Amino acid sequence: MSTIKPLMIVFMSCLMVFIMGCSSAGNSPSNDVKADSKTTLRLGHIQSEDHAWHLASERFAELVEEKTDGTVEVDLYPSSTLGSDRDLVEGMQIGSTDFALVAGVMSNFYDPYAVLELPYLFEDSDHLEQFLYGSGGKELQENTLEATDVRGLEFFVRAPRQLTANNEINTPEDLNGLKIRVPNIEASVDGWEAMGANPTPMNFSEVYSSLQTGVIDAQENPPSFITNSQLQEVQNYLMKTEHVYGYVQLLMSDKTYEKLNASEQQAVKEAAKEARIYQNELVQQQTTEAYETMEEAGMEIIEVDQEPFKERVQPSNERLAEKYGPELYENIQSMRE
Repeated sequence: MSTIKPLMIVFMSCLMVFIMGCSSAGNSPSNDVKADSKTTLRLGHIQSEDHAWHLASERFAELVEEKTDGTVEVDLYPSSTLGSDRDLVEGMQIGSTDFALVAGVMSNFYDPYAVLELPYLFEDSDHLEQFLYGSGGKELQENTLEATDVRGLEFFVRAPRQLTANNEINTPEDLNGLKIRVPNIEASVDGWEAMGANPTPMNFSEVYSSLQTGVIDAQENPPSFITNSQLQEVQNYLMKTEHVYGYVQLLMSDKTYEKLNASEQQAVKEAAKEARIYQNELVQQQTTEAYETMEEAGMEIIEVDQEPFKERVQPSNERLAEKYGPELYENIQSMRE
């Protein structure tokens, strides 16, 4: 008996230590484990490294790392490294891509975005920003998240899209038979058909070679897109059609968002807002520089009367607005001064 009793005391003591250790481990906050680790996320876009999108992405990455004290870092993949716009959105839906800068292709995932791509929908940049940064833009992002599992962080503004070609275009009649590259967006395809052209959907990465070889005759994009892709080398004229005042949206996979803790989520939101302010200022500067670059390369900048183009496209706009978002369309129209 005397031998068994001490052994029992030792056994019970060890058991208590074991139980207390398990209890302590079980009560440790889950983010204590994460505190010493680093999460690396991927951001992709289709533009080159000297474009405003990429410079804003760099700023965003710096801010995220700074605001999370280094627990989250963002690696950047420009120039379609992670694929086309559509690939990026699909990647965010499954969680293989964490962030992306994406524009009109979102209409392929959530119908109302098609309305934002209608030619001559917005009068000017003030009209665009009134919508994007007001209740309309916020509601659109909330609905996008519910429909696609992709979270809208911020809208970045873009300079208006302009038409380039090797022939001078002054009227819709001049567009007859013109093979023009457009993004794979219904509003763009139908709009240019209504104006008289022959639209050809194509990934942006293929535009230079297609212009060079004559597969297409023309394209339309903001000025900095044109010069960053050296399209002034294969186009002679830029027509100031200003047919779309557009945006690009900094998007985030909701799967990724839910993996971050609350403070990291807040840091991402704050970084996105500061990057938006930075990008919008940069766009104005780069647009001016782009026009200078085009003129130095010998491109001729043509002022056109936009009214005939607007009249041609209006029936198409009204049909697509009714199909994809009549309330959104009317809301934007009501903001016109």
